[in-house]
Amino acid sequence: MTDANLATSRNQSDRDAMRDYSRRLMTIAEGAARSAAGPLLAAFRSEMVVDYKRDLHDVVTVYDRQAEASIRDYIFAHEPNSAMLGEEGGQVGEGDIQWYVDPIDGTANFARGLAFWCISIAAVEGGSVVAGVVYDPVADLLFSSDVERAYLNGKVIASKAIGDESRATLITGYPVSRDFRLDGRNEALARLGDLVETFSTVRRPGSAALSIAHVAAGFVDAAAGFGVNAWDVAAATLILKNAGGRYAPLSLGKVPEGSADYLCPGYLAYGRGGDYPTLNRVAAAISAGRSAKAPSP
Repeated sequence: MTDANLATSRNQSDRDAMRDYSRRLMTIAEGAARSAAGPLLAAFRSEMVVDYKRDLHDVVTVYDRQAEASIRDYIFAHEPNSAMLGEEGGQVGEGDIQWYVDPIDGTANFARGLAFWCISIAAVEGGSVVAGVVYDPVADLLFSSDVERAYLNGKVIASKAIGDESRATLITGYPVSRDFRLDGRNEALARLGDLVETFSTVRRPGSAALSIAHVAAGFVDAAAGFGVNAWDVAAATLILKNAGGRYAPLSLGKVPEGSADYLCPGYLAYGRGGDYPTLNRVAAAISAGRSAKAPSP
């Protein structure tokens, strides 16, 4: 075997090993998500006590905390070399594999009985997302990804989007009350108006992870968010990219430029073939405005 062939063989062996490792972590994430789904489905559309975190728009329930504990216990039992950052419980563990977990992304929907919420779990190693799962228990839709491919209920998926924005469907939560404070109420509503008048359909269902997963599956054409956390989007970023879509992170003046995309508080998610000038313009204006107001480092 020549030196070149030997190098190629070794590179392929390394890729195969990484793929297998990634799939093992993906399988753990799938198991953790399913372990939490049963109790959540049992509680969904039942009478439940709702608490609030930052304000009356930031809902949390006892089921968020219970699901996160269930996911944590499952992950640590199956991969002891783990650390986990959950939306409710914060950082635990000191392992090399960093997990980002949102036990219920879309808690306000869950608490009210609206069937658009999910469980989001991502595994990160060396600063890169290497496995991700977004599970919609109500519809039994399991979006997942290893380092090579994205899947929906075990079948490989390929993202696609309509090329013309006037015929496209956009999912976005913008604006919420926080955006009014950051961007100005009139400015924010004017930007929403631009999107509503331009796109064929604009929807705001209330879960970033599930919205991005829908873009990955080709159910919608694009999604946008301007106030997300790593546990919301880390898994979905990998799913979208490996389905052939495009994830454009936005630092919004809150993290250094060049930060890992899942650490950025804003994003545009495009299906393959989608690139919409009006959405790009609105996102650029929001990003520029917030960056200008950010304190100097």
